Amino acid sequence: MTAEHRGRIVVVSADVGAGHDTAAAELTRRLADQGFVVDRVNFLDLLPRPVRWMCREAYRGVLRWAPWGYDALFAVTGRSRLVVAVLRGALTPLRGRARRAVPPRTRAVVTTYPFANQLFGPLRRSGGLAVPLVTYVTDFVIHPTWVAPGVDVYCALRHARPRTAGPDLDVRTVQPLVSIAFQAATGTSRSEARRRFGLPERGRLALVVAGAWGVGDIEATVADVGAVEGVRTVVVCGRNETLRQRLRRFTQHALGWVDDMPTLMRAVDVVVENAGGLTCQEALSCGLPVVTYRPIPGHGRANAAILAEVGLTRLAPSADHLRRVLSTSGLESADGGMTRCADPAGLVAEVAARPSAVAASEAYRRRSVLDAVGEAVAVLATVLPSIRWTGRR
Repeated sequence: MTAEHRGRIVVVSADVGAGHDTAAAELTRRLADQGFVVDRVNFLDLLPRPVRWMCREAYRGVLRWAPWGYDALFAVTGRSRLVVAVLRGALTPLRGRARRAVPPRTRAVVTTYPFANQLFGPLRRSGGLAVPLVTYVTDFVIHPTWVAPGVDVYCALRHARPRTAGPDLDVRTVQPLVSIAFQAATGTSRSEARRRFGLPERGRLALVVAGAWGVGDIEATVADVGAVEGVRTVVVCGRNETLRQRLRRFTQHALGWVDDMPTLMRAVDVVVENAGGLTCQEALSCGLPVVTYRPIPGHGRANAAILAEVGLTRLAPSADHLRRVLSTSGLESADGGMTRCADPAGLVAEVAARPSAVAASEAYRRRSVLDAVGEAVAVLATVLPSIRWTGRR
């Protein structure tokens, strides 16, 4: 069946960090393999420019320079539905832009960013979006900012939990949107992987990851890991070149942005992370033991608590505990059965194939054609009188 026969899917993400976009990219790849045409929409592009800057740069600045502020915001929005409702109301003027971002013949809209739900959810509930709305929750915590009226299905990772008691949600347990390359990387020998990155061929290596922005207490983490006897540190600083330069005094293996993370993970013995997000899921997918240390505020600490409780990671609350954990040669990895859950792309395809979704897609296409004709008639009605007036002169 051709892509045109299966229809279109719109995937809405946001270039805030890398986790939301990476999940969206993997979902796009899987849906394309199933014969869908996929349109990617950056949620931030729907916002006015100053607000766009605030969502990205101010968020990054708060995480880096005032993490306590982000922790407080995460807690407040987690306890009060009113704050989320205010956010939803503030996005109301953008519903027209959101509707225009969904082209004709679309069968479903999928979000991988929580604020997108607060825009597209009410649009779906009011009828402005006729096709199903599905969201893929990138964290292990279903925070209230993910929850919005109008969302048809929530795709959540195994062990994910709602932050607060909310309305009845249609939550489906799915596998992480992690590239198959992380499982395939197990076919690369460790010695070959280490040679690719210029790493020592012998000894235990701990990979410290800091996300795309290099946020958190990374310098302290690298120093504490480096103090563990018999363990050498490799750190990925993302796009934070300033951090990378500072870390050179702690380790000679300070890397910037890495395109081939599957091979790098094959080269190391353990991952030390601080957010419980995409990198953690990637490490678990390729069979690496994961230690959470100095988790970032907000979703980082919330994810860390759940991951440690269900035994997916080891949470080290202090430098001494970190030393004991990393000194243990028998660290085990576990994916908690996540990779055996349903494929989120398959679930989206199932939703998009519902008769109601197909009918809504056709109705939306016809309405789009009528809207285009109406706009053309309106333009002609404006232009023709001026043409006649010019002719009379």
